[in-house]
Amino acid sequence: MAQNFKRYKERNIGTSAVTLFTANSNDTIVGISLANVHSSAINVSAFINDGSNDFYLVKNAPIPTGSSLQVLDGGAKFNVQSSDILKIQSDTASSVDAWVSAVDDIST
Repeated sequence: MAQNFKRYKERNIGTSAVTLFTANSNDTIVGISLANVHSSAINVSAFINDGSNDFYLVKNAPIPTGSSLQVLDGGAKFNVQSSDILKIQSDTASSVDAWVSAVDDIST
């Protein structure tokens, strides 16, 4: 199997949780970057819903004006499995741009 490199992006995420992607039948490794595009500091949450429960990767993490947050700095990645849903939310309207880098169909 070949590896598939993908990206998912969303601009101006606000107070309603936005789905960035839903994992397909293949396990997927993701890295997440969130940028504050608002004129003041904000708090953001990133979580995965497994169909029943929300599991927070970060919850109400502060991002200063003009800054970004790499969810789990240091190059850490998350493994999401079939039907897992990655969502992003802010405490401020139209305040976050999100970029998710993903690799699926990983060869063994």
